Amino acid sequence: MRGPVHFAYSRRTAKRGGLAVRARAAYHPAPYPLAEETKTAMPRMQLTRRVRFSAAHRYHRPDWSDARNQAVFGPCANPHGHGHDYVLEVRVEGEVDGETGFSVDLPALDAVLRAQVTEPLDHQHLNYVVPEFAPGGRIPTSENILLLLWRRLHGAMPAGARLVRLRLHENPDFYVDYAG
Repeated sequence: MRGPVHFAYSRRTAKRGGLAVRARAAYHPAPYPLAEETKTAMPRMQLTRRVRFSAAHRYHRPDWSDARNQAVFGPCANPHGHGHDYVLEVRVEGEVDGETGFSVDLPALDAVLRAQVTEPLDHQHLNYVVPEFAPGGRIPTSENILLLLWRRLHGAMPAGARLVRLRLHENPDFYVDYAG
């Protein structure tokens, strides 16, 4: 929460009084006290960054018959796979910096998301580019994609940032949350 708010009234405003004139008062928010000055920790804030990537995948267990794969996974078992325009929401937490007012270094977070999510996954077939999703491995469900992304992102967060939650939207009507 911000510190006290200071309103500046001119003598002319003070003479007029009343609520209608107060709307013209200048707003001057008090600055955050620096952590060193207060000897207390600054507040922690959470923010969410969205990234988009398009990828194909196939649900298939090689140890099952084609009929069983089709019965369990339906059209997701299509031999050529199918694709989604994914939206990944990445919620992180950090302490507010008393000088900048930022809780997380966004350019550094964006660089991590580019390196760990969009560059390796965008316009790819997940069964072929992600070793964990190769035939005989994990099935690239939204749940398993989130587990993979959590492992990739958790250790790569910028200094002072903590990964709080991932939310993967497979389409506008379906998403999965994971909080480690």
